[in-house]
Amino acid sequence: MKAIALFIICLCFSVVTFAQPNIKPADAGVTYGKMVTADNALTTAALKTTLSTDTAYTGKVTGTVVEVCTKKGCFMKLAQEDGKTIMVQFTDYAYFMPQNIVGKTVVVEGLAKVKETSVERQIHYAKDAGKSQAEIAAIKEPKKDISIMADGVLVVK
Repeated sequence: MKAIALFIICLCFSVVTFAQPNIKPADAGVTYGKMVTADNALTTAALKTTLSTDTAYTGKVTGTVVEVCTKKGCFMKLAQEDGKTIMVQFTDYAYFMPQNIVGKTVVVEGLAKVKETSVERQIHYAKDAGKSQAEIAAIKEPKKDISIMADGVLVVK
């Protein structure tokens, strides 16, 4: 009886652990989360300028995806002209990004602000992104970056 109960528990754990959400491929016109249009979106450079004088910006931002969480698509990063990235997370983890979104141009809509990311959180993100042990070990200090909590994402191209 104990063996059967243990087997059922292990089976349930395996199903939950290895289940992947069904995520649509990132093709032009596909929207994740809230419906988003491309009109009036700031570039990542314009967002950076806006956040140099304001504490937050609510609206649309367009950019190129350079990284996505390899575990389940729970975050992505947009490129900036200075080589840094903008962390994009999704409101209430209501939706996830497919792996083929890297290199795509997107419009995200939500709340952007500058925030400090702890060393522990950076390490967590690096592991989720599939970074090497050397890259993870190099994380030594908190950093201030732009982050966006997105209600929706539109793939432009």
